[in-house]
Amino acid sequence: MRLPLLILYALLATAQDDHSQHQHAVAGLGTVDFPTSCNAAAQNFISRGAALLHSFGYEESRRAFNDAAKADPSCAMAYWGVARTWYHPIWAPPSVDELKQGAAALERAMALDAKTERERSYINALAVFYRDWQTVDHATRAKNYEQALAQVSEHNPNDDEAAIFHALQLVAIGYLNPADKTYAWQKKGAEILNQILPRHPNHPGVAHYIIHSVDYPPLAELGLKAARAYATIAPDSPHALHMPSHIFTRLGLWDDSIHSNTVSAKAAIAQSQRLHGGGGAFDQLHAMDYLVYAYLQQAKDANAREVLAEIDAITRLDENQFAAAYAFAAAPARLALERHDWKAAAALEIKPAWFPCRVMSRPRGAQPSKSPPYVGPSRQRATTIGRAPSAHSGKR
Repeated sequence: MRLPLLILYALLATAQDDHSQHQHAVAGLGTVDFPTSCNAAAQNFISRGAALLHSFGYEESRRAFNDAAKADPSCAMAYWGVARTWYHPIWAPPSVDELKQGAAALERAMALDAKTERERSYINALAVFYRDWQTVDHATRAKNYEQALAQVSEHNPNDDEAAIFHALQLVAIGYLNPADKTYAWQKKGAEILNQILPRHPNHPGVAHYIIHSVDYPPLAELGLKAARAYATIAPDSPHALHMPSHIFTRLGLWDDSIHSNTVSAKAAIAQSQRLHGGGGAFDQLHAMDYLVYAYLQQAKDANAREVLAEIDAITRLDENQFAAAYAFAAAPARLALERHDWKAAAALEIKPAWFPCRVMSRPRGAQPSKSPPYVGPSRQRATTIGRAPSAHSGKR
């Protein structure tokens, strides 16, 4: 009797560690593999939240994780998810308000005492990022989080989600140092992702993070397959529809870029309507900025002007954040500079007036400020070029 029991225990242990049977297809968002000890209703929301998280759909992901917490108030991983949506590894560092909200959600996760060691390891790893955020700089905390995620992945070798989150953090560390042209951190992340890809060909994070890991002129061709796959994996995500155009732009595939950003902008408008009852969206603006650039490369100036007119018509956004500010500043500057219209470049103004813009940008590793990082340097550079004596003398 003892031998059969030992065999049964071994099988149960294997089943607990093997997540291959837990892959969850989330309509329009891909397939994720993120089981938890929470009840079935909460697990559905967690799977959706995780899928959205992997496509940087942070606001909607947060809603899903909050719904999970309502469905199962004892679900610590629901609050882990909420906390994770306030940290955006590839983007600018969180603001003070974002850090406060993320840290508060994580405190709730820790107070619930997750039911499994794996879940506790996810929560404790994220705690490394939020710990002492008032005094420890962003870059240091991001690097500490990478090391913590490496431990989570090492201690859970059959949990590919842990490896995927770790790979993203490796890429994010590389983003903290734009001067490093070896792309060593990004390549480490890409290596992990390419090992996982055969097991998870429909996972939104795998394709997405491969694109980010090679989003540089010398490496971009390595991301073409991932770029062509990602939009089909998560067609309901505005970011997933846009992200392939990073590779298309690097490789001069202008028709592909135009298609990606056209459908991305439409999806972003639909999302803003669904979540906010209308208005513009920062994902929409980001896509439109890429559209302007792609049209200009094909000398389709009229199309570029049409997109700029649509940008000018936006009177409110779902979120006043960095990508939106950059698009407001960069898109008009592109039209003037690409066409060598120095007079127009010299006359550029910072607008729209309703947008809470300040003429600065914050480095990726900098400490958070009390207001979000909005940019004006793109417009400043364009006006400086337009006013330069060489511009008016016909010199370039």
